[in-house]
Amino acid sequence: MTHQQTNYHVIGIGIGPANLGLAALLTKAEDIQSLFFDESPEFQWHPGMLIEGADLQVPFLADLVTLADPTSPFTFLNYLSSQGRLHAFFFFNRFDIPRREYNHYARWTAGQLNNCLFGRSVTNVVYKEGSYHVCVLDQETKVETTYYADHIVVGTGTKPLIPEPLQGHPPEDVLHTSQYVMQEDSIAGAEKVLIAGSGQSAAEVFLELLQKDHRPELNWYTRSAGFFQLESGKLGQEIFSPDYIDYFHALPLEKRLDELPNLTQLRNGVEESTLHKIYDVLYHRTTGGHPSGTVIQANTEVKDIKAAGDGSYEVTLHQHQQEKTFRVTADKVILGTGYKPDIPEWLETLTKDADREDDRLKINRRYHLSFPDERSGRLYTLTDIVHSHGAGATNLALAVNRNVTIINDIAGRTIYQERENTVFQQFGASQSADEKE
Repeated sequence: MTHQQTNYHVIGIGIGPANLGLAALLTKAEDIQSLFFDESPEFQWHPGMLIEGADLQVPFLADLVTLADPTSPFTFLNYLSSQGRLHAFFFFNRFDIPRREYNHYARWTAGQLNNCLFGRSVTNVVYKEGSYHVCVLDQETKVETTYYADHIVVGTGTKPLIPEPLQGHPPEDVLHTSQYVMQEDSIAGAEKVLIAGSGQSAAEVFLELLQKDHRPELNWYTRSAGFFQLESGKLGQEIFSPDYIDYFHALPLEKRLDELPNLTQLRNGVEESTLHKIYDVLYHRTTGGHPSGTVIQANTEVKDIKAAGDGSYEVTLHQHQQEKTFRVTADKVILGTGYKPDIPEWLETLTKDADREDDRLKINRRYHLSFPDERSGRLYTLTDIVHSHGAGATNLALAVNRNVTIINDIAGRTIYQERENTVFQQFGASQSADEKE
C-alpha cells in the first residue's frame, strides 16, 4: 500500500458523462485540485448500444459543458472543429447527433484531461481525521494507493437489471441490451429472436434486427400497456430543468414517489423517429400480403427462460389483462429490462450513518448527504437520486447544471452562474400579492 500525500479538494469516483463533465468544468477552477478514477481501461459510453444509425435522445447542446460555459474548449462544436467535421455538421443540419459520435466526443474530452485516470478501481473509502481516504487499485500494476480528499463525488452509475428467473444462461444466448453490440455476431445466424422491453434500447435492437439481410423471426414483448412514444412536447420537456428540480425536491417524499410513475413517458418511451422507421419497414415488408415475420405484443411479461436441450430456449410469458400464460421458443433472448443503481459495498458502509428519508438516503438540493457528525467533508452523489431530484436524474443536460451546483458548492463562490427561471411554466402555486401581505 502506497500513499499519495497530496490532499485533493475533490475526488470523483466513476467516470461516466456526469463526472467527465465535472472534470472538464473544473479545469476553469485552477485553485481546486481534483482527481477522478474509473475501473475501465478507457472511457466508453454504453458501448453495447452504439448501433450505427442510433441517435442521442437530447440535442447536442446537452454536451459535457456547453450549458455551463459555451466558451469551454470541451464543447461538442469545438470537438467537431478539431475533427474537421464542422462544415459536414452544418450541412447535416440537425440538433440530434449520432450516439457513436457522442461517445467519440466524450473520449476526445477524456483524452485531454489530466485529472481523469482510467484502469483504477476504488476498493474502499473511509472518512477520518477530517478527510476522505480513498483506496485505489491500479488494475495493471496491482499496486494499491491511498489518496486524500476534502470531498468526494460518487458517480458509479447503473448496471443492467436482469430479473432473477431470467439469469444463469450463456451470455451469447440470453443477454441484456447493454451487451447487444458485443454479441451481435453470435446473434447473426439466429432463426428466432425474442426481445423484451419497450424502451428506446429494445426498440433500437428490434429495428436493427428487422433490417438485417438475414431476417430472423422476431417476437417483441413488453409488460407495459403499449409501445409508447417518448414525450417530446416542449412544455413537457421542461421538467428537465433546474426549476422543476427546485419544485420536486421541496415536495414531501411521499408526493415525490407518487409523481415518478406520472413521468415515465418522459423518460422511458421510444423516440418518434424510431417508431416511424419500425412501422415503415413493416409496411414495406408486408406489401402484396407477405408476412411480417414478427410478433409485437404489449401487456406481456417474460416470466421464465429454460434451455430446451437443442440449443434453443423455452420462454414462458404471461399476458396480464387476459391472465393467460403461454410459451414460445427462441434461439436468442435479448432483455431490455432496464438498469439499477450500481452501489459499491464500500459506499453502503460509508453511508450507513447518513440521514435518511424512510429507507432512502436523504440528499439535499445541492446533491450531498448529511451526517449526524456534521462533518466538513461533503459526500456528493450522482447515483440513485431519482427519489430526491426527480425523473431527470440521468438527463445529460441536467448533469451539467448539477455539476455547476457542485463546483460552486465546493469552491464556496460562484465559478459558473446557476440559472433560475429557465422555463415558461410554473410548477407550484405562487402567492398572490394579497397572500404575501
